[in-house]
Amino acid sequence: MKAAYDVRTDTLSIILKADAAFAESDEDKPGIILDYDKDGNLISLEILDASTRVTEARRFEFETTG
Repeated sequence: MKAAYDVRTDTLSIILKADAAFAESDEDKPGIILDYDKDGNLISLEILDASTRVTEARRFEFETTG
């Protein structure tokens, strides 16, 4: 899994499966783009205008539980 924030475009991208081939995109809600593979599995998402939608778009914390 990978997350990247592009300051220039103000876009936060979260890639769930880096090795999966992209087949289709859907803008589920305005500014939220979901990408799917050929089997319909979610492989990534993009958040447009991220600085207005998430807290501290330039900072990312990752935590595992259990």
